[in-house]
Amino acid sequence: MTRGTTNINRLRRVDRWMAHDAGIGAALGSVARPLVVDLGYGARPVTTVEMARRLRTIAPDLQMVGLEIDPERIVDARDGVRFALGGFELAGLRPQLVRAFNVLRQYDEDEVAASWSRMRHALAPGGLIVEGTCDEIGRRCCWVVLDADAPRTLTLSWSPEHTGRPSELAERLPKALIHHNVPGKPIHELLTRADRAWDVAASHAAYGPRTRWRQALTTMRADGVPIVVGRGRSVDNVLTVPWSVVAPH
Repeated sequence: MTRGTTNINRLRRVDRWMAHDAGIGAALGSVARPLVVDLGYGARPVTTVEMARRLRTIAPDLQMVGLEIDPERIVDARDGVRFALGGFELAGLRPQLVRAFNVLRQYDEDEVAASWSRMRHALAPGGLIVEGTCDEIGRRCCWVVLDADAPRTLTLSWSPEHTGRPSELAERLPKALIHHNVPGKPIHELLTRADRAWDVAASHAAYGPRTRWRQALTTMRADGVPIVVGRGRSVDNVLTVPWSVVAPH
């Protein structure tokens, strides 16, 4: 059971990203009425309702279900969202999309693989999981996208006005990576290269942190980092890479 702390708009960055990601769009577009699960919504269901509203811009007929392991947190349906008791087994549902945020942070690292596996086995064909962590007000977020077979990508997303360097997201890495942020490990190398590219792009600082970050991404790509390019421009600073770039040895 999580602490249940929830703030309005805490998960806005991952919601915005999901609403513009081609893979998420394909998963939601694979059926007429896609089922979406928000696992571990906490003491208040506000972020689940927000998620439903944002994703309905691309899938108007989606069915949204919020799941909680604590029976005292189950509330009546609201705004077209229903709430039920459930954990990593996803209450027997077969969703096209699962968001599991700030759920695994309190688990031991050796429990992550089993938790991922239980969720993956519950997915509908072509379904995806977005599992990650963010700070208390959602300024810094990190998440892994998984399909039924394996992790696919890692994304870091942050408010450019409130984060000095990309490596400041280290404390919000998903549980599968957070203990591997040490020299010699792939995730540490990625953050180091991101900081270096950010420094190189300092000449663009006068144009704002978003422009500076776009230049940093250009530098990283030129340096051989296989960055996954999203659709359109984001109000957030975003870095997405294939899971193979950061997978622990």
